[in-house]
Amino acid sequence: MSDDDFVFGMGAESIVRRDWPSLTTEEVEAVLGEEIAEIEWRSPRPLSTTARIRMSDGRRLIVKRLPSALRTPEALAEEHGFMDHVRERGIPVPAAWTAGTRGDFVYEAQKLGIGEDLYQSTFSWSPYTPSSHAGPAGAMLARLHLAAEGYEAPSRPWRPLKSGFSLFGSADPIAAIEQIAARRPHLGAFLAARDWHSDVERLLLPFHQRLDQDLAPLWTHNDWHGTNLLWSATGRQASIASVLDFGLSDRTTAAYDLAIAIERFAVDWVGLRDGGPANIAEHELRSFLRGYTSVRPLSAAESAALPNLFPLCHAEYELSEIDYFLSVVPGGSEKNAEIAYRDWLLGHAKWALCLFKSGAEEGQTFLGLLGGDTPV
Repeated sequence: MSDDDFVFGMGAESIVRRDWPSLTTEEVEAVLGEEIAEIEWRSPRPLSTTARIRMSDGRRLIVKRLPSALRTPEALAEEHGFMDHVRERGIPVPAAWTAGTRGDFVYEAQKLGIGEDLYQSTFSWSPYTPSSHAGPAGAMLARLHLAAEGYEAPSRPWRPLKSGFSLFGSADPIAAIEQIAARRPHLGAFLAARDWHSDVERLLLPFHQRLDQDLAPLWTHNDWHGTNLLWSATGRQASIASVLDFGLSDRTTAAYDLAIAIERFAVDWVGLRDGGPANIAEHELRSFLRGYTSVRPLSAAESAALPNLFPLCHAEYELSEIDYFLSVVPGGSEKNAEIAYRDWLLGHAKWALCLFKSGAEEGQTFLGLLGGDTPV
């Protein structure tokens, strides 16, 4: 058994066996219709199967295999349309296309992005290392939001692994979740076995009730962190050379996307889950927000919304991840679905609620960095 058979885990085990088999030479050649020289690298990310391929003529591509129950060619086209839009407006996004289908899978091919993949062995919810990466990451996200203006495609429909704001962006999140649960039987059965109404009312609705919903809609990335960026060089002077992975992109708001980006790096969620400190990355958060606002200043409504969006922004993705683990992964994974519900959906909101209500210095400092007062 090789290292290629393992990926990052969700729970206490940091490395676990793959749910999906690794890409093979024969498989890639059948999809691309030409010979390849080598599979150079296989990604340790768990929710899709991705590899870097060297073609026989020397070209190098990224090839991703996705189950059709997760993404169809039509779903990939939604992502590619947005990628094309921002690339045409100066964002360094490698070209991507649907390479074909084979059996129960759809395959995406992408040109190899320019730059160094400095975070390829890093868990997604990790701080920027070195911390000097945070400022350029914030500035590039702001550039992406400016480039996204004018892209008017509708919101994407609900599907497993979705990061959007259709549930907690609605007037009644409980009713919105009930409607999704009725359409997704595995998710519905999972929630029916738990007191989810009480959990959502207690941990998430206090933030929703204070949220100003008057935010301009915008297509956004929704998965902004170091592992989805390529860098010009190693060290403190590195700049961003490529922006990757638009698989969670959707029509949300700029403030929502900013909250997602902060949620991805500013708190040590794994450490908290294991009983440790939050290790709030204060210096990196200051740099990230300074970089962002130097390019795109926040409106008054966005500044007021950000502290309340932060505890809500992960919720839709976690519900869709539960759906993925139960309806897409072969044989289902009740264990990972429970982790997504207990440790991520509820755990993140519980930490934010306790921190913001406590009046502790840590919480007030964090709120101050987000630009707001105690929201609950």
